[in-house]
Amino acid sequence: MTHEQEVLEKLKQFDTPSVTNVVATYPGDMEYCLGLYHPWNTKWYTDETLKCMYPELGRLAGHVVTVTFGLPDPKFSRLGFVDLYKAIEKMPKPVIVAMKQDLPEEIKKKNGLCGGNMMTAFKSLGVIGVISDGPSRDLDEVRPMGMQYMLTGVCAGHGEFSIHAINTPVDICGMEVAPGDIVHMDENGAVKFPAEYLDEVAERCERLQAYETKKQKLLAENHDAETLAKILSDNYE
Repeated sequence: MTHEQEVLEKLKQFDTPSVTNVVATYPGDMEYCLGLYHPWNTKWYTDETLKCMYPELGRLAGHVVTVTFGLPDPKFSRLGFVDLYKAIEKMPKPVIVAMKQDLPEEIKKKNGLCGGNMMTAFKSLGVIGVISDGPSRDLDEVRPMGMQYMLTGVCAGHGEFSIHAINTPVDICGMEVAPGDIVHMDENGAVKFPAEYLDEVAERCERLQAYETKKQKLLAENHDAETLAKILSDNYE
């Protein structure tokens, strides 16, 4: 196991809200927060439209490979699944595939894009989960694989589609993610950050977790309104 893989495994100790705190939102404290993004005005985590299909799998973190699917275009047929598989092969492991469904809305809602066959191939290549801004299918087949589905929903079928782009930046449910970014995800949603910050995110998550554990113990032990307010405002000694 490489150092990077060890750190990704360590990140599974922390939930996605904790990672977002460290990446950009912990209020007013640079000891815990890297401040990589403006909390509201940048697209660095997913919105409420993304759903976790297998919350029992817990937290996952990996490097992103992106792919954009659309309707077949007779003027563009250069890219196929072998190109996607080769991109996954080249990416450090583990991999999370970010699937953009660039389809008309009435079709997108009924496009069960990814299924048991595709997920089996992905698993063979080192993929641990798929995150998509549309539906997929075969929940019963994918569940035993231990691979996460983060989707807007599910449906039973699909029509013809083709690959329009591989490893270009994509927007997945409000999160703009690029190839090689790290994505951390669980039942709360997903958050991204540049791979160069992997060690620092993990280290700050560890410190934040220790601080939050102490803080929550104080909140549970105190029953005075003013004291509780001070603890919550980080002004309690």
